[in-house]
Amino acid sequence: MIRDNASTLALLGDIRSFVRERWHPLEEQVSRENDIPPDVVDELRRKGWFGWSIPEAYGGLGLTTEELVLCAMELSQSSVALRARVGTNTGIGSEALVADGTEEQKQRWLPRMATGELTGCLALTEIEAGSQASNVQTFARRDGDHYILNGSKRFITNAPVADVFTVIARTEEGSKGSEGVSAFLVERGPGLTTGEPYRMMGQEGSFVSDVHFKECRVHASQLIGGREGVGFQTVMKVLNKQRLHLAALCTGPAIRMLDLAIAHTSQRSQFGQAVSDFQLVQAMIADSRTEIFAARSMILEAARARDRGEDVAMPASMCKYFASEMCGRVADRAVQMFGGSGYVANFSPIERYYRDVRLFRLYEGTSQIHQLNIAKLALREAGAK
Repeated sequence: MIRDNASTLALLGDIRSFVRERWHPLEEQVSRENDIPPDVVDELRRKGWFGWSIPEAYGGLGLTTEELVLCAMELSQSSVALRARVGTNTGIGSEALVADGTEEQKQRWLPRMATGELTGCLALTEIEAGSQASNVQTFARRDGDHYILNGSKRFITNAPVADVFTVIARTEEGSKGSEGVSAFLVERGPGLTTGEPYRMMGQEGSFVSDVHFKECRVHASQLIGGREGVGFQTVMKVLNKQRLHLAALCTGPAIRMLDLAIAHTSQRSQFGQAVSDFQLVQAMIADSRTEIFAARSMILEAARARDRGEDVAMPASMCKYFASEMCGRVADRAVQMFGGSGYVANFSPIERYYRDVRLFRLYEGTSQIHQLNIAKLALREAGAK
């Protein structure tokens, strides 16, 4: 659903210009220094990009799902650090509040998240609660008007720079699975600490770390929605939308890598002709372009379905699965088309992109978890008929 075509085209044009003219020249610096210059973050705040999917009533742009994925495809034609800094805040960092927060909670936090004053993150994953997300062990015990949180989270994007954490914790002692799980909005403060950023295979400039809760006191007013025991349902609402968002964020880097590969093979000559003239190279270009088109088409169709109010649990899972795997295949072909220059950082950014996008097939559900989820939903759908 595009609400206003002219304003959407203007926003997409602004993102495209920023990515190419402002961000691309900075990518090597961001990778080398493992940080984003503060003036760039301030510029993103002024543009309002931290609030893309936060409703206009709370200071955001209130983008529809279709508008959001279109913007994400433009933004992510860049190194992943840019997507992580902006996309996490406007996606999983704020979506639980948007989906299930009380009006008081939304008024308290969303306006400052929309301006980028506050950076958010989702603290769900634990050592024993990864693919089995319902196995959370972090516990929140009631203590008068407060809850006391104890436990640890792992692989939390933006944790080292986050100000507010959407935390999934068990509130019913002895409960198992998705039962007895609640969601809290926790501000950085006493009892909450974050670890040092991990040393990772790629994604320099994107900070990920553990989060620890030790007798962390949280007021009962910070229980999202004001209800215990519905936290897992809130998480699934967040993830169904975020998987579409992430699928779009997988598609942008594939577009960028293919553009780079086409430019390189068109300019480089071997055996008296441009490398792009060789049919086996053209086959890789054709396969990549076709798969990008397929991913983009899937994502837009699913986004429009969500905007119509339809259940997109299976389409979202299919989009994330296909787009993340597609991006990995395009990355591999791009290295192949660049040859030695695709492996050596001195000569191209392709080796960095190759490392960056490998993580896409792991987070928001591994490809194997999505295969199981898609099959389960398909079988359930067949049985219902």
